[in-house]
Amino acid sequence: MRDQLGISARTLASWVKAGLFTAKEEYAAEEVRLLRKLQELREAGVPNATLVKDLVRLRESYEGGTDVLRDMRLELEGKHLRLRGKGAKVDVKSRQFLLDFDAEEVRRLLSFPAKAAEPKKNSLRDRAQAEVHFQRALELEQVGADKREAIAEYQAALALCPDMAGALVNIGTIYFNARKWREAERFYQKALEADEKYPLAHFNLANLHEELGRTSLAIQHYKRAIELYPAYADAHYNLALLYQTRERAMEALRHWKLYLQFDKTSHWAAVARREMNRLKEAALVRGNFPTSSTESA
Repeated sequence: MRDQLGISARTLASWVKAGLFTAKEEYAAEEVRLLRKLQELREAGVPNATLVKDLVRLRESYEGGTDVLRDMRLELEGKHLRLRGKGAKVDVKSRQFLLDFDAEEVRRLLSFPAKAAEPKKNSLRDRAQAEVHFQRALELEQVGADKREAIAEYQAALALCPDMAGALVNIGTIYFNARKWREAERFYQKALEADEKYPLAHFNLANLHEELGRTSLAIQHYKRAIELYPAYADAHYNLALLYQTRERAMEALRHWKLYLQFDKTSHWAAVARREMNRLKEAALVRGNFPTSSTESA
């Protein structure tokens, strides 16, 4: 596991010694996600000593002694290490609570063109000005500005082009990261009403359903995202995990294989291969390894 994730023995030992992890041969999916995030932060230039020191201090001060690493998501904003969850954002070093908004989705958005299904009544001038507001909102998110400013720019774009799906998705994602599920779902649904063939809207709505335990709906929207964009590696990865947790081994295997068509070299490709081998070995032991499978949500 350590080698697959690209983590040195010395680094992992320091995390175990600090109490961030327990030494194991294999880690659960939730622990793997955190290991991956810590390694990404190391690769982004965060010194390991600083990372460990700040996380240990924050965990010790966390109300009720709850394991902060389980309850919150860890990420890097510029040079600042942040934790998000429970409707709050915490600066790791200062332990100050900030507004809970997430710039992670901005990177994902840049991999898809912002599509807009504007009605014909929108003039070229309106569309051009809406795009100016949209790009300004993206820039505000990228620099870590108050997300209320970004929402205002997205809303200005929507005032000119009400069916701009990209702006609707982005507002939904801001609410999602603030754990305002109802508002997030409303904007994701509005984005799909504007453009039903927008893969990112389906993917984000699937994430929301998964977060709320609506597994069947999550599968449905992951599958739709893949229908629209077959090379959507993240959707294949998430769908494989969902099928695996539901003990639908053949569907999981199919999506692990598809994921590996688009990602052959990353740490996550190694995890996908490991999970594939586990499923194959388990099926061989049971003696019921089928040759084909038909998916259903």
